Amino acid sequence: MPEYWDPEIETMPVEDLKKLQEEKLKQLVHYVYERSPFYRKRFDEHGVKPEDIQTLEDVRKLPFTVKQDLRDTYPTGMFCVPNTDLARFHASSGTTGKPTVVGYTQKDIDEWAESLARGFTSVGMGENDILQVSYGYGLFTGGLGAHYGSEKLGATVLPTSSGNTERQLELMKDLDVTAIACTPSYFLYMIETARKLGISFRDETKLKIGFFGAEPWSEELKKRIEAESGIKAYDIYGTSEMSGPLFTECSAQCGIHIWADKFLVEILDPETGEPVPDGESGELVITTLTKEALPLIRYRVKDLTRKLSEPCPCGRTHPRITRISGRSDDMIIVRGINVFPGQVESVLMKIPEVGNHFMIIVDRIGPLDSMKIQIEMHESAFSDKMSDMMALKRKISGALKSVLNLAVEVELVEHGSLPRSEGKSKKVIDKRKV
Repeated sequence: MPEYWDPEIETMPVEDLKKLQEEKLKQLVHYVYERSPFYRKRFDEHGVKPEDIQTLEDVRKLPFTVKQDLRDTYPTGMFCVPNTDLARFHASSGTTGKPTVVGYTQKDIDEWAESLARGFTSVGMGENDILQVSYGYGLFTGGLGAHYGSEKLGATVLPTSSGNTERQLELMKDLDVTAIACTPSYFLYMIETARKLGISFRDETKLKIGFFGAEPWSEELKKRIEAESGIKAYDIYGTSEMSGPLFTECSAQCGIHIWADKFLVEILDPETGEPVPDGESGELVITTLTKEALPLIRYRVKDLTRKLSEPCPCGRTHPRITRISGRSDDMIIVRGINVFPGQVESVLMKIPEVGNHFMIIVDRIGPLDSMKIQIEMHESAFSDKMSDMMALKRKISGALKSVLNLAVEVELVEHGSLPRSEGKSKKVIDKRKV
């Protein structure tokens, strides 16, 4: 029999789940209308009142929310509670350089942890397991999300964060770690490092489960990870705006379960905003049904996926989506970090020696993503002195890393050497096979 964290909720009949969602949706629209000046204004502009929402289908009467709304109301203009009611902030960077700030009440954190406790349980993880969390800790939600979800489950956490790979492998062996959470590319790097050190995951560790996310990864990559390490690889999904990592595949591995008592899912055509049939690719749109500090109405996540309608063999009745296939905007994900061309441009245009044109080239060299930025120098900035050019490269690299939180290769090229365009310019070349 499959194990459940909350069997009553997880196996609730679909019609009962829909009724529960309906009640929560009605409560939510009253809540945000009363507490959020942003949503009150947005509802009024669209001619909709809370009492107009009586069924799940009525959600389509409500306006969308997008990431730009969070930036426009920076830092806390969309919050429904005062700062004194908050237990924590998280933040992620955006195209303007300003972070997107998300606040959490203690109840929000508890709900977040419970979502992951359900997911971890669904793959057979329990209180006897040790989870090594190799996502970054801090403002990024990945590390702390997996950490609190594991503790809620009763498992033991090893909070290694990212980097210091040889030490991570040593601790994995010595402490009998059974599960890991990190980006798939970082785990590939772990595999490569372990091979160089003569360490066998199969023979010298107790590792059996991996939760991988925060960047696109293919079914082929999953198979390679499993073949080279001997573990079972599971998808983990979430966004910082919704809370952080929230959902996983179950042991059946036929889609990611979205907890319907906490979230209402729509899959829409990115161009028209209209629903697509189950099984067809579209943009993920989510309404948070239980968040207190920063509830989101019809939030356009920009991730592309498909909704699966057939019942899951695990017995859970909540809707499922497929692995994220890409994004409907121009965000680049490199080693689990979100990068926007606008961020790069914002940094470069502050440096006088830099010209007006640049190109971002993303590739996968070995197991890890790499990012190189070709930058045209200003006509007046060229120097025959190698020391001058090296100093400028260091200056640019440091400025980019401080904003992107990512080390990138900088290549200085002559003025006029990058392609021009009379229309929309192409600033990104992605050579990865994802």
